[in-house]
Amino acid sequence: MIYCERVHKKYGKVRALNSTSISCGKGEILGLVGANGAGKTTLFKILLGLVTADHGKVEISGDGAKKIGGIIEKPALYPYLNAHENLRLFAKMQGADFSKIAIEASLEQVGLPLNRTDPVRNFSMGMKQRLGIAVALLNNPSCLLLDEPFSGLDPLGIEALKQLIFDLKQQTQMSILISSHIIDVLSTVCTKLSIIHNGEIIQTGETSTILSACTKSYTLCGSDIKKASFLSDYDTVSNGDCMTISASATEISEIIFKLSQQQIAITSCRPVLDLQQLFNTKEK
Repeated sequence: MIYCERVHKKYGKVRALNSTSISCGKGEILGLVGANGAGKTTLFKILLGLVTADHGKVEISGDGAKKIGGIIEKPALYPYLNAHENLRLFAKMQGADFSKIAIEASLEQVGLPLNRTDPVRNFSMGMKQRLGIAVALLNNPSCLLLDEPFSGLDPLGIEALKQLIFDLKQQTQMSILISSHIIDVLSTVCTKLSIIHNGEIIQTGETSTILSACTKSYTLCGSDIKKASFLSDYDTVSNGDCMTISASATEISEIIFKLSQQQIAITSCRPVLDLQQLFNTKEK
């Protein structure tokens, strides 16, 4: 479990964290959402013991010798070593099993090939992220922190990393805390979200609840959507075969039903998040 209560941190006159509290239970994936400079990385450094909080309570609990593992910003790998050599070196540093069997098991756990012997500087960003996660998972931690793990990845890399995170949760039931400013990705990965703004957690809750409250419009796509005359009753913006409609969740369900009755096929429906509301909403 990851738990911190009323954590404060200042760098000189700059307030990085202000009474920040979060919790991530066993088998839970918690997303920490915030813009650059919101305090995400500072909080992660405190949780990993790299930075000391000015005051507040931090608790990392779990079974095993290693309570927590993580990646801050980009994986800190040795670019001139190959994947096996990187893992073996970090395993020795951490007092973990560095046998060939253990190293290959670590690579397989994160979906990396066993036959790559070239330096990791040749790896894609997605492969480097996977290797960084393999390093973080040495000694089987109960908690995992991933700081902006999707940055720099292409769509296929994002999907592959999302699946890896799901698999880790399913297989290990560890507590996983992910920070990102890419809300669309976190919304499909995390069971809960905590929104951080200017060093403060301004709201926490179920992912669907938070995003629904901040969704005021939806983008529907379909080749014949402009033929639906009843959509003139709504505030809409058209873009090719897509139309953004200002409507509630209930209204958009009714709209999709009416479209189906008129045999107008919808190929996608995407909620449009009101970011201003998301970052201005205080917990009650």
